[in-house]
Formats: sequence, C-alpha cells, structure tokens
Amino acid sequence: MKFLRSVKDEMKKVTWPTGKQLRKDTLVVIEMALIFTVIFYIMDTAIQTVFAWILQ
Repeated sequence: MKFLRSVKDEMKKVTWPTGKQLRKDTLVVIEMALIFTVIFYIMDTAIQTVFAWILQ
C-alpha cells in the first residue's frame, strides 16, 4: 500500500499539458513521422536504383 500511496503522491506533482499543447505536440509528431517517411522512401528508391544500375 505504501507503493500505491507514493505513486498517488507523485502523480499529483505531474504537470499535465493543456488540450491545446497536446494537440500541438501530436501534430509535430505526425509531421515529423511523415517527413521521415518521405526521406526514407527517397533514400531507399535512390539506393535501389543505384544497385540496379550497378548490377546490370
């Protein structure tokens, strides 16, 4: 029970983000995921093209 009480006390100290901040942070994460997806797709396509050209 001491553990649960200490967890409860620690959770009271947490600063939770506002709804606006949460939406903003979520949007940043989604945007970065899309950017990295595009970058990795371009790099993968370029590497495949180079290897195909070398192996012909």
